[in-house]
Amino acid sequence: MSTPPPAEEKLFTKEQVEKHNDRDDLWMVIKGKVYDVTKFVDEHPGGEEVLVDCAGKDATSEFEDVGHSEDAEEILTNLLIGNADPNDFAQSKKSAKVNVGLAEDQGGSSSFVYLIIAALVAAGAFFFLQTN
Repeated sequence: MSTPPPAEEKLFTKEQVEKHNDRDDLWMVIKGKVYDVTKFVDEHPGGEEVLVDCAGKDATSEFEDVGHSEDAEEILTNLLIGNADPNDFAQSKKSAKVNVGLAEDQGGSSSFVYLIIAALVAAGAFFFLQTN
């Protein structure tokens, strides 16, 4: 009987990853690697919803945007099940970069709106305190 290849040698297509897209069977791609994070859902410090939203997808940009710690990187090594097929995920990386760029533009606009709202609240509080 032959031994199965190590996780680093297994190659998963986008179609295979997409099938594992719910809380009880949750895979995701991060930096070209496929992880089965099903067992980690309850332990994730950011809550399960964050992981479920990325289930069955390339979550590289989401993972990097949060700025995970070295501990998070170490946890991932224990959840590794293989590599993402570069033929399937190369296109999604390009799409993700375009989408991230759009999201950043929108994020910048919403940050400005929040800044204005905060300034208005501060001004209102100042005038309220001055009259009392």
